[in-house]
Amino acid sequence: MATSNPTEVVETLAAEIGDNIYMDIAKWHLYLANAHLHTLLAERLYPMVVEGKVDPDRIQEILQSIPIKLGGGRREIPLIDLLPMQCQVTLVDLLEDFIRRL
Repeated sequence: MATSNPTEVVETLAAEIGDNIYMDIAKWHLYLANAHLHTLLAERLYPMVVEGKVDPDRIQEILQSIPIKLGGGRREIPLIDLLPMQCQVTLVDLLEDFIRRL
């Protein structure tokens, strides 16, 4: 994978995020690709890819900073509150593996 092409890197990372990370809503797994959130998250995580260093605290901050509108916008919940802990761990592992493969 060419790190010189940021768009390609973000798209590849987004695809991996979209296929592996989900929101748990009433025991339903809504994968981030289906929720159209995978690219946004990949774009926010991209600086860590460039640095080649995964910062779990920074990932938590990013997840906290992405608002998810519910009920037609009547409520807003941070993405981190909708991701099971296992998905948060998987996201860190996925990002570390992604950086290693670059």
